[in-house]
Amino acid sequence: MNTQNRKRPLEGQRALVTGANTGIGAAVAEGLAAAGAKVLINYVSGRDKAEGLAGLIRAKDGEAIVFEADVSREDQVRAMFEAALDTWGSLDILVNNAGLQKDAPLVDMSLGDWEQVIRVNLTGQFLCAREAAKEFVRRGVQPGLSHSAGKIICMSSVHDTIPWAGHANYAASKGGVHMLMKTLAQELAMHKIRVNGIAPGAIKTPINVNAWATPEKEAQLLELIPYGRVGYSEDVAKAAVWLASDESDYVTGATLYVDGGMTLYPGFESGG
Repeated sequence: MNTQNRKRPLEGQRALVTGANTGIGAAVAEGLAAAGAKVLINYVSGRDKAEGLAGLIRAKDGEAIVFEADVSREDQVRAMFEAALDTWGSLDILVNNAGLQKDAPLVDMSLGDWEQVIRVNLTGQFLCAREAAKEFVRRGVQPGLSHSAGKIICMSSVHDTIPWAGHANYAASKGGVHMLMKTLAQELAMHKIRVNGIAPGAIKTPINVNAWATPEKEAQLLELIPYGRVGYSEDVAKAAVWLASDESDYVTGATLYVDGGMTLYPGFESGG
């Protein structure tokens, strides 16, 4: 018997989404809430946006709380998870979404910019996944709520496989996320914990607005996207809801590329 309502497949579950006050993270938080989950909205700046999203979720009869934490700081990550457990008693879903870019050619990239991107994009996912896994292992499967003891979704990028000149720190962090996800999936499967990744392609978010802000720039970007459109945050949110639900119960260690075909190397579509 399916333990989940198809219209609200995450009913009664509790989710924590990092970097959730804007862009993809906000769409994922809203999508999880619409699917029935209670959501902790993590942010490191922009509390007004986090509170606004929480208000929007509550206005639709959902439940949301906000929490400021830098995911690269172990003490702040622990405090955030303690707040979630104090509020809801446990946790069922982690979406490791927080990330940033500090772009520069290799010869101009500072050590500080390299380290900051690795700390947030990769170490932050490790710290949050570790805290979530501790709770999932402690509690185990909850019959009637989910087939899994817990679900971890690691937000990566098409640049976990496509090199990106001028973005060595970002590409390295996302390649690291890809292998971190697969290793955690292997290690945690015995506990009925599923770990998967989402690798968005070109998505219309504030972090990459310069790539699609004008019709000319968008047309240039579309040359890299066989499907013929730039993605929206909601495209990624739908994938996150599916990976968090029992509909994907036999899926772990997989990366779902939500990219309109960008990883199909469109330059070769006519034979190269």
